[in-house]
Amino acid sequence: MREPVSTDKAPGAVGPYSQAVKAGDTVWVSGQVALDPQTGELVSDDVAEQARQVLANLGAILTAAGSGMNQVIRTTVYLTDMNDFATVNAVYAEAFREPFPARACVEVSRLPKDVRVEIDAIALLDRD
Repeated sequence: MREPVSTDKAPGAVGPYSQAVKAGDTVWVSGQVALDPQTGELVSDDVAEQARQVLANLGAILTAAGSGMNQVIRTTVYLTDMNDFATVNAVYAEAFREPFPARACVEVSRLPKDVRVEIDAIALLDRD
């Protein structure tokens, strides 16, 4: 069974998709970009600030789903410039602790709203 997840503490979906979907004991979070949930505007052109907002949005959705950053088992990081890898990696390391999630990182030609970074995630649900 699938159950959509929605919170106003993260930007709303800008298309025909859910912020996240719970399925079984997992939650699948759609790619998050650096939009402020209150204004819908890009937080900054700075890639570190964008990465922090992306991870905050991701965390808010995970919380709404009954999970959290410590339950993330897989992420995909999308960058428009692989030269930003070290900067984004440092911010990413602030958000996750060992054991770190499995991860892929890819460079793409363009992202929605012309952001510099997008991250999606798969996490376990707290079932205590």
